[in-house]
Amino acid sequence: MKLSFDIDSFRGLLAGDAQADRVVPPTGFTAWLTLFSAGAMAFLAVFALALSLATSRLADRWGDELARSSTIRISAPEGQSIAQTEAALRMLETTPGVASARALTKAEQQALLEPWFGPDLPVDTLPIPQLIEVIEEGSGFDAAGLRLRLSAEVPGAVLDDHTRWREPLVRAANRLRLLGWISLILIAGTVAAMITLAANAALSANAQVIGVLRLVGARDDYISGAFERRFTLRALTGAGCGMLAGVIAILFLPSAEVGGGFLTGLGFQGWHWIWPLIIPPLTALVAFLATRAAARRTLGGMS
Repeated sequence: MKLSFDIDSFRGLLAGDAQADRVVPPTGFTAWLTLFSAGAMAFLAVFALALSLATSRLADRWGDELARSSTIRISAPEGQSIAQTEAALRMLETTPGVASARALTKAEQQALLEPWFGPDLPVDTLPIPQLIEVIEEGSGFDAAGLRLRLSAEVPGAVLDDHTRWREPLVRAANRLRLLGWISLILIAGTVAAMITLAANAALSANAQVIGVLRLVGARDDYISGAFERRFTLRALTGAGCGMLAGVIAILFLPSAEVGGGFLTGLGFQGWHWIWPLIIPPLTALVAFLATRAAARRTLGGMS
C-alpha cells in the first residue's frame, strides 16, 4: 500500500469532513497522548536543534581563531628574557606568513592565569615565561622552519601553533553537533511510535463503529482519512505549543555576549530562528505518515 503524501490527501486534510470525523473520538486517552507526545518531543527538538547549531558555530569559531594564532613561550633568566623577547619579535617581523606579533603584558598574562590561580597571583615575583602572540596571514608560516630558527637564535623560545589544542576541541564540537542531529532523528522516531500507538488504540476502540461504516458502504480510504486528519492536526497543535515553549525557554538563556562560553551561546542567531518554525509541520508530516500506516495496517487486518 502506498503511503505517499499526495495533493489530494493534503487538500482533504485541510478541508476536513465533519461526518467522517465522528469516527474518531474527539477526546480521551489517544487525543491527550498525541498532543502530549508531540508537544514534549517538539520542546526537546528545539533544544536539540539549538545544540546542533551552537556546536556548529563553536567548531567554526574554535577552528578559525586557533588556526590563525600561535604562541611563542620564552623561558630565560630574568636578565636575558627581555633580550630574547626582542630578538624573537625581530625574527617574526621578517617571517613570511606572520601578520603581526606582540609580547603580552604582565597584566594580560595575569588575566590568562587568573582562572586557575586567582586574581592575587604575584606575576612580578614568579618566574613566569614571557608569551608572544603571533597572528598568521595568508597560508600561514612554516612552523618547522620557524622552530629551527628560534632554536638557533632564541634558545629559550618554544613555538606552540595550537594544533594539539585545536584538533581535539573541533573534533569534540563536531561530535556534539552529530549527537544533536541524531537526537532529532530519535525524537522523530519517538513521535512516530507514540502516534502509531495512539492510532492503533483509537482504531481498536472503534472497531464496532468501523464495522458498521463498512456495512453501509464506507471505504477504507474514507475511514483512514478521518484518523489521519484528526491525528495530524492534533500533532500539529501539540508540536506548535511545544515549539513555542522551547523557543521561550531558549530566550531566557544567557546571551552569548554575557560570558562568551559555550552554554551562554546555546541558542539561535540570525536566520537560524526559522528552523524552530519547521518543527511543527515536520511533526505533522510524521504523524500523517505514521497514522496512515497504522490505519491501513489495522483496517486490513479487520477485513
